[in-house]
Amino acid sequence: MFTVIGFMLGGMCVGFLLRNRRLPQTNRIITVLIWVLLFLLGIEVGGNKKIIHGFATLGVEAAGVTAAAVLGSCLAAKGLWAYLNKKEKKSR
Repeated sequence: MFTVIGFMLGGMCVGFLLRNRRLPQTNRIITVLIWVLLFLLGIEVGGNKKIIHGFATLGVEAAGVTAAAVLGSCLAAKGLWAYLNKKEKKSR
Protein backbone atom coordinates (compact mmCIF):
# COMPACT_ATOMS: atom_id res chain seq x y z
CA MET A 1 0.00 0.00 0.00
CA PHE A 2 2.80 2.41 0.87
CA THR A 3 4.47 1.56 -2.43
CA VAL A 4 1.38 2.64 -4.37
CA ILE A 5 1.06 5.86 -2.40
CA GLY A 6 4.80 6.49 -2.84
CA PHE A 7 4.57 6.08 -6.62
CA MET A 8 1.55 8.38 -6.74
CA LEU A 9 3.28 11.06 -4.68
CA GLY A 10 6.45 10.67 -6.75
CA GLY A 11 4.43 11.14 -9.94
CA MET A 12 2.78 14.21 -8.48
CA CYS A 13 6.20 15.68 -7.63
CA VAL A 14 7.57 15.00 -11.12
CA GLY A 15 4.41 16.47 -12.65
CA PHE A 16 4.77 19.55 -10.48
CA LEU A 17 8.39 20.03 -11.54
CA LEU A 18 7.58 19.53 -15.25
CA ARG A 19 4.32 21.52 -15.30
CA ASN A 20 5.69 24.32 -17.51
CA ARG A 21 7.27 22.04 -20.12
CA ARG A 22 5.64 20.91 -23.34
CA LEU A 23 5.51 17.11 -23.49
CA PRO A 24 3.78 16.33 -26.81
CA GLN A 25 3.96 12.53 -26.51
CA THR A 26 2.46 12.33 -23.02
CA ASN A 27 -1.08 11.47 -24.17
CA ARG A 28 0.13 8.70 -26.47
CA ILE A 29 2.37 7.20 -23.75
CA ILE A 30 -0.47 7.27 -21.21
CA THR A 31 -2.83 5.59 -23.68
CA VAL A 32 -0.34 2.80 -24.44
CA LEU A 33 0.33 2.24 -20.73
CA ILE A 34 -3.40 1.98 -20.02
CA TRP A 35 -3.72 -0.62 -22.80
CA VAL A 36 -0.83 -2.59 -21.30
CA LEU A 37 -2.39 -2.45 -17.83
CA LEU A 38 -5.75 -3.63 -19.19
CA PHE A 39 -4.05 -6.48 -21.04
CA LEU A 40 -2.20 -7.55 -17.90
CA LEU A 41 -5.43 -7.34 -15.91
CA GLY A 42 -7.08 -9.59 -18.49
CA ILE A 43 -4.25 -12.12 -18.17
CA GLU A 44 -4.63 -12.07 -14.38
CA VAL A 45 -8.41 -12.52 -14.51
CA GLY A 46 -8.16 -15.20 -17.17
CA GLY A 47 -5.72 -17.17 -15.06
CA ASN A 48 -7.96 -17.14 -11.98
CA LYS A 49 -10.13 -20.30 -12.04
CA LYS A 50 -12.58 -18.99 -9.41
CA ILE A 51 -13.41 -15.94 -11.50
CA ILE A 52 -13.75 -17.95 -14.71
CA HIS A 53 -16.04 -20.55 -13.10
CA GLY A 54 -18.18 -17.84 -11.47
CA PHE A 55 -18.29 -15.67 -14.58
CA ALA A 56 -21.99 -16.28 -15.29
CA THR A 57 -22.97 -15.24 -11.79
CA LEU A 58 -20.63 -12.26 -11.84
CA GLY A 59 -22.01 -11.21 -15.22
CA VAL A 60 -25.61 -11.24 -14.00
CA GLU A 61 -24.68 -9.25 -10.90
CA ALA A 62 -22.66 -6.77 -12.95
CA ALA A 63 -25.55 -6.31 -15.39
CA GLY A 64 -27.93 -5.68 -12.49
CA VAL A 65 -25.64 -3.12 -10.87
CA THR A 66 -25.08 -1.43 -14.23
CA ALA A 67 -28.81 -1.25 -14.98
CA ALA A 68 -29.53 0.17 -11.51
CA ALA A 69 -26.76 2.77 -11.88
CA VAL A 70 -28.00 3.88 -15.31
CA LEU A 71 -31.61 4.06 -14.12
CA GLY A 72 -30.63 6.02 -11.02
CA SER A 73 -28.55 8.45 -13.07
CA CYS A 74 -31.37 9.00 -15.54
CA LEU A 75 -33.90 9.62 -12.75
CA ALA A 76 -31.54 12.03 -10.99
CA ALA A 77 -30.87 13.90 -14.26
CA LYS A 78 -34.60 14.13 -14.99
CA GLY A 79 -35.27 15.44 -11.48
CA LEU A 80 -32.49 18.01 -11.75
CA TRP A 81 -33.74 19.09 -15.18
CA ALA A 82 -37.27 19.58 -13.83
CA TYR A 83 -35.97 21.51 -10.80
CA LEU A 84 -33.81 23.82 -12.92
CA ASN A 85 -36.61 24.47 -15.44
CA LYS A 86 -39.06 25.24 -12.63
CA LYS A 87 -36.57 27.65 -11.08
CA GLU A 88 -35.94 29.31 -14.46
CA LYS A 89 -39.69 29.82 -15.10
CA LYS A 90 -40.10 31.49 -11.69
CA SER A 91 -37.31 33.99 -12.45
CA ARG A 92 -38.99 35.18 -15.67
